[in-house]
Amino acid sequence: MLVNLVRRVIIVVVVLLSLIGLGLAYVSQRQWNNVTSLYTYTIVNAYHHDQTAFTQGLAFENGTIYEGTGLYGNSSLRRTELETGKVLDVRELPSEIFGEGITICGDRLIQITWKNHLGFIYDKETFDLIREFSYSTEGWGITYDGVRLIMSDGSSTLYFFDPETLEETGRIEVQSNGEPVTRLNELEYARGQIYANVWMTNSIAIISPQTGRIVGWIDLEGLLNPEQQTRADVLNGIAYDPLDDRLFVTGKLWPTLFEIDLLPSTVANHTDTVSEFRMETAPVVRKQF
Repeated sequence: MLVNLVRRVIIVVVVLLSLIGLGLAYVSQRQWNNVTSLYTYTIVNAYHHDQTAFTQGLAFENGTIYEGTGLYGNSSLRRTELETGKVLDVRELPSEIFGEGITICGDRLIQITWKNHLGFIYDKETFDLIREFSYSTEGWGITYDGVRLIMSDGSSTLYFFDPETLEETGRIEVQSNGEPVTRLNELEYARGQIYANVWMTNSIAIISPQTGRIVGWIDLEGLLNPEQQTRADVLNGIAYDPLDDRLFVTGKLWPTLFEIDLLPSTVANHTDTVSEFRMETAPVVRKQF
C-alpha cells in the first residue's frame, strides 16, 4: 500500500512539474514574441536636398535618388544625384494630381497618388509613361519586395499587389501589442522587413511582412536643428541601398537627406507599447497642402 502511494505521489509530482515547465515555456515564448527592438541613429553622411520638394516617396539605385513629390500643382517624379542633390530629371504631374509614394520595380518606376485612385508606371530611364492603373483606396506609400508591390493608405492596413497585373493579392493589419498602428505613410522594403514612416511622428516602424507585427522602432528625433525645423515639414522618405546596406531618410521640405546607421536604444526590455516610443493616439488628420 505504502509503495503504491509513493509511486502515485511521484507520478503526480512529475506530471505537475511537466505542466509547469510547459507553461513557463509558453509564457517565455509569448514574451520573446512581444519583444520589439528599439533603435536610435548616428549620421553617416548628410547630402543637400531640395527644400522645395514636398517628399512623398524616395528610392535609391546605382548612386541615384528617385523622389516623388506632392502638393497640388507641384507634384513630380524626380531623379537626383546623391552626392550633390542636383535634380537631373523631372516629370511634372498634372495640377489636379497630388503625388504620393514611389518605388523601383525592375526597369520601371511606379508612382501612386493620394485621392485620385490612380497610379502611374514609367520607364525608369526615360520617365516616359507606360501605363496607368487604379486602386480603390487612398494612396500614401508604396514599395516592392522583389515579388509584390506593398501599398499603404494611411490606415493600419498594408495591401499587396501583383506587379504585373496590378491586382490586389492580399493584405495585412499592422499591430503593436495587439493594437492597430495607423498613419502608415512612406514605405521601403529593407533587410527583409517593411520600414514605414508614421505620419506626424519622428518614428519609423519596422514591420514583419508575414504577420504585420511591428518588430522594431527607429527614433529619428533631432535630425534637424531647431532653426531647420521651423522651415521644414514632417519626416517622410526612406530609401535603401541593398548593395552597400545603406539607409537614407529625409522629410517634406527638408534641406538635407541623411544617410544613417542604426544603433540599439538604451531603453531595455521594451515590449510592443506604442505610446512608449514617440507614438500618439491622435485621430488621423489628413496631410498638409
